[in-house]
Amino acid sequence: MSILVTRSSMPTLEEYLEEIKPIFESHHMTNMGPIYKKLQQKLIDYLCVSELLLFVNGHMALEMAIDALGLKEKGGEVITTPFTFVSTTHSITRNGLTPVFCDIKPDDYTINPETIEALITEKTVAIVPVHVYGSLCDVEEIGAIAKRHNLIVIYDAAHAFGVTYKGVGVGNFGDASMFSLHATKVFNTIEGGAVAFHDGKYREKLHELKNFGIHGEDDVLGIGGNAKMDEFRAAMGICNLRRMDECIARRKAVHERYNERLGNVPGIRIRKQQEGVSANYSYYPVYFDREIFGNTRDDVYEELKLNDIFARKYFYPAINELSCYADIQGAETPIAHDISMNILTLPMYEELTLEDVDRICDIVLGK
Repeated sequence: MSILVTRSSMPTLEEYLEEIKPIFESHHMTNMGPIYKKLQQKLIDYLCVSELLLFVNGHMALEMAIDALGLKEKGGEVITTPFTFVSTTHSITRNGLTPVFCDIKPDDYTINPETIEALITEKTVAIVPVHVYGSLCDVEEIGAIAKRHNLIVIYDAAHAFGVTYKGVGVGNFGDASMFSLHATKVFNTIEGGAVAFHDGKYREKLHELKNFGIHGEDDVLGIGGNAKMDEFRAAMGICNLRRMDECIARRKAVHERYNERLGNVPGIRIRKQQEGVSANYSYYPVYFDREIFGNTRDDVYEELKLNDIFARKYFYPAINELSCYADIQGAETPIAHDISMNILTLPMYEELTLEDVDRICDIVLGK
């Protein structure tokens, strides 16, 4: 059987059917129904945030967060990272803003705060950093920079569901944080997204943006879209949330076996656990140094593929090397380029057996 880079976590069929039974009794399938509200409160509690709204997917959640926090009206430039999924950058540009790419750190692949300030101009309105593979950005330094320059900070926390820093839920940093609840993530609602924030003034604007701009029963205050999460997806989320501790524990075991097999191999670099950060074990990225290891990232990728194992070059290419962003002017980002050319995310999911991890590692190591 093929081994994919990830596999969706799911409850038993019986558990899910029990959770969706009320939908068939009430015929209330969408429009922020009781199951939506139940999941919303459970996520507020689990993530330890004060405010959270659910969306149809993570992309629309981020795009609408950028709009709701006033950046679309301001226009201008947004400092962000080129080492991310293209959705992050599209969310910026689709709001009429210009991305300014900042290089990343070589150890955890997050945006480098030491190079942010040099990119700030009179046109800069915000910073959109990305927590990568569950590693957190330097939230303290980014927060200090934003305060000095009066900038909005919206985190792309697609990879960081449930992660904490010094005991504080990741959704509490910056002005807002977007979580992806896609089927490939640690926690999923099949498709889905969420925006966590702490200033209640954004609640109505976010709600209206995802619901056609409708305000109450008799008026439409602005131009919005349709980005509501339905009841069936919310039900999947409720089921999966019950299993989060078990899911993370199983992922941790997979992570630790990879570390045992690959952690001391010359030419292979794995991420170190960040101090003060709780891990969610969302991905297992490996950096291959060809001069030392002997094979390139692409060599390993192809060899795994020949054995019906599908790793992922994630993220490749860097965003500022994609055709649609190649003309964006900005600073050089050599570290992001290097990481994107040499990183491979190996299969990681809760049902991956340790025997399969050993098989993957044997192929990686040429055994």
